[in-house]
Amino acid sequence: MERRMVVAQADCPGRRVPDGTPLTIPKDTFVTITQSLGGNYTVTYKGQMVRIDGTDAANIGLEPELLSFPAPTDELIREEQVWEALRTVFDPEIPVDLVNLGLIYAVEIDQPAKRVDIRMTLTAPACGMGPVLVGDVEYRVRLVPNVATVKVELVFDPAWNREMMSEEAQLETGMFF
Repeated sequence: MERRMVVAQADCPGRRVPDGTPLTIPKDTFVTITQSLGGNYTVTYKGQMVRIDGTDAANIGLEPELLSFPAPTDELIREEQVWEALRTVFDPEIPVDLVNLGLIYAVEIDQPAKRVDIRMTLTAPACGMGPVLVGDVEYRVRLVPNVATVKVELVFDPAWNREMMSEEAQLETGMFF
């Protein structure tokens, strides 16, 4: 996507890159879209890079990414829905979702607390996008029915390597050899 300017149609939640600090872009504010990847947008707002989740794209006049689940029939969190939500979170530099990249190490559900605990890693410990990716994971998993809280723990043991990627992801990135 080439850079283009848009006007916020409504107050739009976002997270500052790279530290992940939440902020709101006010309605009627001009922003410049600098990147569109995995259904999310990176925009420039007041000289800062801001990540906007694709589910909020209508707030900047774009088609939103829909992440919807069937209406719950009980109070339980469904693990398969958590994994479905995780497959919609993409690395900001690699057009592959975090699950297929092998970055999600564990998902644990505490049903009584309505909490999902996720252990994940990054492709490199010094990755500056870590807070943004954690924010993306928290945001998307909170959309799963009956989830009240999401706790993400970044871990670096074991260290990530390309063998953790799915074959599809290895082919997509040219790392299948």
